[in-house]
Amino acid sequence: MAGLRFHSVMLGASDVERSVTFYIERLGFTLRGRFEQFAFLDAAGVTIVLSGNLARARPPGDASVEIVLGADGVRAAFDTLRERGVTFTTEPHTVDGTNEVANFTDPDGHVFSLYGPP
Repeated sequence: MAGLRFHSVMLGASDVERSVTFYIERLGFTLRGRFEQFAFLDAAGVTIVLSGNLARARPPGDASVEIVLGADGVRAAFDTLRERGVTFTTEPHTVDGTNEVANFTDPDGHVFSLYGPP
């Protein structure tokens, strides 16, 4: 289909304020806009949209999605985010002999991975 391009990732947020705080204070993303039950965050050129409406429209655990964040150094990013209060579900570990991954969740349980060289 001509003209299609990736626009954004929309995530359901049961408490938009809580999630905005998490994404700004813990992950270091930038708030680009906010209205009603939506918040738009810049994640290094990718827009993440937090939606209270989406959280109410879908049951918890409705889909399997993992958002992968590239990191120039997984261990350094892991340490920085942990100092900011991010709780990881896994420690950094090798996944393909070259790169490492470490997983965490946001306040609504969306799964994130840090991925890149150690």
